[in-house]
Amino acid sequence: MIPKSSRTASIIAWFDSDAVDGSAAKGIAWLRVIPFIALHIACFAVFWVGYSHTALIAMLLAYAVRMFAITGFYHRYFSHKTFKTHAWMEALFAFIGASSAQRGALWWAAHHRKHHRHSDTEHDLHSPRHGFWQSHMLWFLNHHAFTTDYSVIQDFAKRPILRWLNRFDMLAPFVLAIFMYGTGALLEHIAPQLGTSGPQLLVWGFVVSTVLLFHVTVSINSVAHVWGRRRYQTGDDSRNNALLALLTFGEGWHNNHHHYPNSARQGFFWWEFDLTYLTLRSMQVLGLTWDLKPVPVHVKRQSA
Repeated sequence: MIPKSSRTASIIAWFDSDAVDGSAAKGIAWLRVIPFIALHIACFAVFWVGYSHTALIAMLLAYAVRMFAITGFYHRYFSHKTFKTHAWMEALFAFIGASSAQRGALWWAAHHRKHHRHSDTEHDLHSPRHGFWQSHMLWFLNHHAFTTDYSVIQDFAKRPILRWLNRFDMLAPFVLAIFMYGTGALLEHIAPQLGTSGPQLLVWGFVVSTVLLFHVTVSINSVAHVWGRRRYQTGDDSRNNALLALLTFGEGWHNNHHHYPNSARQGFFWWEFDLTYLTLRSMQVLGLTWDLKPVPVHVKRQSA
């Protein structure tokens, strides 16, 4: 039986991620992960809302935009500072990334920095050495994984807007869900020939795309440390996986990244397709990003 105070704290933590310190607790935080479980169950609603090309487009767009927010900003910017950008771009992509339901940018980056410090050791929360499912998702659901260690991310934690978005990280997914429902309802009214509706776009554009995005993203933890090619001797189990690189816009070149994490580019060679890097380069032309850190030639030439 969970004490009433613990139940209340867990519910409060749905809305305020800084409200409870679960770092000392052990095991899965069942009450806190109810929204996560509900999101997966809600995928079965596709059989109720049906399908349309509009819904598929909404799903793919929501996946692509948020995948870039995770790979380009949560990872390459907030975690590794591999390029520079405007303060408003920081806030915008921190919000878009949070709409992926992968928690706030500061939480994400702090955990990732720890991952690089302790990759595939006992202190790495999501190493496959602890088991595939622990690496893939169970670590994400544990009490001790919910807390943001602000001491690891002090550089960005100084920004009030980033701190606020991290604290109330459930706001962004809620806004996206409302947007999808509202857009679907509007299209049903003004363009009925598209065959969509509010519930349909909510399910496909938010629920399905969010679940798909989550599992593809965390596959970098579980799959890219087990299957693939090792070009560089990194001291961990990271591997390059071309399929994951395609699905994650370049993150699958994971052995490259662990060999040299300070570059905005993870596909080190021309044949290693890295859509995130190409997008950042395009944004640089527009003045939205700058000082993209390259991969030194001598770093690329090293091999296992």
